[in-house]
Amino acid sequence: MELAALHERTVGEWTRIVGGLDASQWGRATPCTDWTVRDLVNHVVGEELWTVPLVQGATIDEVGDRFDGDVLGDEPVARAREAAEQAVAAVSERVPSGGTVHLSYGEEQLGEYVHQLAADHLVHAWDLAVAAGADPTLDAELVDAVAGWYAEREELYRSAGAVGARSAAGGTDPQSRLIAAFGRDPGWSGPD
Repeated sequence: MELAALHERTVGEWTRIVGGLDASQWGRATPCTDWTVRDLVNHVVGEELWTVPLVQGATIDEVGDRFDGDVLGDEPVARAREAAEQAVAAVSERVPSGGTVHLSYGEEQLGEYVHQLAADHLVHAWDLAVAAGADPTLDAELVDAVAGWYAEREELYRSAGAVGARSAAGGTDPQSRLIAAFGRDPGWSGPD
């Protein structure tokens, strides 16, 4: 799958689930320890806001702290859609030319960064769906694409503390295996 299309489609999975949230769900727990639904959406929207300047060549220092704190405001669904559209447009414009981006850990290939974004959107779409009680079934083609990319990076992510231990409740289907590889219990249905 072409990289910009992978990114756009994973962002689409994410925004579809965000769009289904109602006012009663923003305080719910998520599989991301210590994050409510609002915290999770704020995290991903913040990531999308960072995407635009980073793919356009800005450094972490140049971006500064402008995306710290609450980036959702009073209309979180609208803000999430807007940020997603801007991130997709920036990635789609920049991916064909390739190059590098400046991340917190140093310079990275643009393609690798976009894969990271796609994986984060897809896995967080699942997190959000199970937290909101929505259908957590992800697009199988996207699951396969992200799993193929992530297979070579799983131990690196784990050793860096970016993901938790692989869940022992991994399951046999590709989506459950991917969710487990990202340190989540594919059967999660709320806090214990």
